[in-house]
Amino acid sequence: MKAYRVMELLIFIIFLYDILPSFYFRYCSSSVIKRFHNDNSIYLTFDDGPNPDYTLQILDLLREYNVKATFFIIAEKAEKHKYILDRIVEEGHTLGIHSYSHRSAWLFTPWQTRKDFRDSILALEKLGYKIKYFRPPWGVFNLFTNYYSNKNGLRSVFWTIITRDWDPNATVENTVNSVLSRAKSGDIIVLHDSNHKIDDNKGAPKNTIEALKIILPALKERGFCFQTIEDGMEGSKKVGKDI
Repeated sequence: MKAYRVMELLIFIIFLYDILPSFYFRYCSSSVIKRFHNDNSIYLTFDDGPNPDYTLQILDLLREYNVKATFFIIAEKAEKHKYILDRIVEEGHTLGIHSYSHRSAWLFTPWQTRKDFRDSILALEKLGYKIKYFRPPWGVFNLFTNYYSNKNGLRSVFWTIITRDWDPNATVENTVNSVLSRAKSGDIIVLHDSNHKIDDNKGAPKNTIEALKIILPALKERGFCFQTIEDGMEGSKKVGKDI
């Protein structure tokens, strides 16, 4: 009976610390960016880079189609590939933080949560970049994630469209259909320019690149323009609309 009570208490703590905050910030909180209300704009974002094998190819493709995007980078990778960050910014894209090493917030204590933000921000500052935006790995929060995001001057960003393009078994067709069948004005789309593990390149981004060759011209033909998260924030301020 005592073990049962301990289990009940553990489940209750997990619910309060992990599950409830994730649900609240994903679906209820106005402090998190979930979509924009600017006309005819799409917000393309990439997670888990930078990756020298794939991010550069994606940048080439974005330049070819004159598309701007936002890259939510893993700070540990950024320390190894500053030249990729430099190119991202030089070509008019926006940088965001995707944690230091892509560990889930559900596995962090409050002190580890604080440290992850501190280490991520410090790493990017040493590379010469001050970041405004944060996307949590796996899209999950713990009780302290948004607190430390706000305390560090970051705005948390979710999405409206996400595909399984990170999965090595995902196909180009599935990624294309997942985006084109759902895309509408104001959507924030998540794709991946790397596997989240540091040296684990399983090839999934190759399919993402092939999918982009179809997605980008198709959305442009529909009359959409592509903006960064920073553009979306500036546009929202000008029209006086909430996000």
